[in-house]
Amino acid sequence: MEKVRPQWGHQRQFVLACISYAVGLGNVWRFPYLCQLYGGGSFLVPYLIMLFVEGMPLLYMELAVGQRMRQGSIGAWRTISPYLSGVGIASVVVSFFGTIYYNVINAWSFWYLFHSFQDPLPWSVCPLNGNHTGYEEECEKASSTQYFWYRKTLNISPSIQETGGLQWEPALCLILAWLMVYLCILRGTESTGKIEQLANPKTWVNAATQIFFSLGLGFGSLIAFASYNEPSSNCQKHAITVSLINSSTSIFASIVTFSIYGFKATFNYESCLNKVILLLTNSFDLEDGSVTASNLEQVKDYLASTDPSRYSEVFPLIKNCSLESELDTAVQGTGLAFIVYTEAIKNMEVSQLWSVLYFFMLLVLGIGSMLGNTAAILTPLTDSKLITSHLPKEAISGLLCLISCAVGLVFTMEAGNYWFDIFNEYAATLSLLLIVLVETIALCYVYGLRRFENELQAMTGRALNWYWKAMWACVSPLLIIGLLLFYLSDYILTGTLQYQAWDATQGQLVTKDYPAYALAVIGLLVASSTMCIPLVALGIFIMHRYKRGDTAPVA
Repeated sequence: MEKVRPQWGHQRQFVLACISYAVGLGNVWRFPYLCQLYGGGSFLVPYLIMLFVEGMPLLYMELAVGQRMRQGSIGAWRTISPYLSGVGIASVVVSFFGTIYYNVINAWSFWYLFHSFQDPLPWSVCPLNGNHTGYEEECEKASSTQYFWYRKTLNISPSIQETGGLQWEPALCLILAWLMVYLCILRGTESTGKIEQLANPKTWVNAATQIFFSLGLGFGSLIAFASYNEPSSNCQKHAITVSLINSSTSIFASIVTFSIYGFKATFNYESCLNKVILLLTNSFDLEDGSVTASNLEQVKDYLASTDPSRYSEVFPLIKNCSLESELDTAVQGTGLAFIVYTEAIKNMEVSQLWSVLYFFMLLVLGIGSMLGNTAAILTPLTDSKLITSHLPKEAISGLLCLISCAVGLVFTMEAGNYWFDIFNEYAATLSLLLIVLVETIALCYVYGLRRFENELQAMTGRALNWYWKAMWACVSPLLIIGLLLFYLSDYILTGTLQYQAWDATQGQLVTKDYPAYALAVIGLLVASSTMCIPLVALGIFIMHRYKRGDTAPVA
């Protein structure tokens, strides 16, 4: 008799779990960046098109596979074909890489949350130097928010080659973040404006990529969640609901982000003007209030013509204040979450309250995505009779959290942020595209689209219409192939891979080439997951041939 599989207490639990997994930090710090980079509102055109031709169909496919096979990613694809076991293993490997580095973001959120109760906020002002005669030079050259992030939080080294020591405060925050994840999963998953940019191919590629990764396709999390569903559940409705809520959240987050961008840009622009006015007033002994933002340019022209020698001495110190350049500054990732947002928050009324609310929000988003990533790993492990016969589910969960936390301590070292960027950039992109491409081809042409359509109709009582079949069989696979070709050609044309390193002497980021061993790690990250698919298939083929040889009759 088949063991009775645990199920969601209510369908709302399942939908909310999928939304919690899909709506993550990428909605807050990636989508607004792409909107600003590729024409603002016009970016919504390719984004929504990609939602309907890629995101929604592939999300429905993974939910349907999990609900039909009622197993985690490894078991589900092994049921479709033993040769496809590597697809599920590849998903588990990618999810493991994701859990290792993603929870570091939650650790940083904890760090900032704890510091949010101070008055004033510690990133709102530069600290005094050792002699108490002025501010720290690094902070003056950068900004108070950059200094708190790069020096106080990361204590970042000048390059990836200079590893440095373990930073105990972030390390303790990481342990706390993993403890929270473990407590959440302890009872099991089943209970938890420029229109010309439209002609730019990168606009469409980034729209497709954002949809792809925002929904969390290919990790195996959606298959794991759906495997706890009632077989008769309407997974088509769930796929549409999750897709639309996820995209709506991204659009709403971008509106909020652009408001913060505007507030920050205006504040920085006015601060810049005030500094220039103060410099001119003091340098030329002008009457207070005689120089204003409205007549600044006229005063500069007048001083340059009447006292050119003194003006030439002062000129190198005069900053070029531009509201447009402030608004055009596009930032994503940790730079947006921990520098741009904190710079805006420090200038708000009751800044401590807004800071607490903001970093609590980041924690909620981050923990929700972490539960999905861990489910992608734990569900295949707990489905295995070999493992569960020796270890209870609580022990398996504890070991996963312990191992991931131990490895994740690498990211709390002085060079840890550079390794974080490597995992964030290269651990999943190509791997997930290949995984989902193989998934769609396997479902439609190995298992058989008509066969799966009939099983889906018998299971849910709803026929599969032409839209889903066309997307699964043709449009989505071709789109993924196009994305793979674009990324491969982009990596080849880029040449030597580079990264952004923090230069404390200049107070800014500088571009450096990755050393050979870092490039080797990047190659290993990509290969360790993608090579699971052909190697496992080859291994099973050899095993089958070997068994056939053993059972062959002797002449």
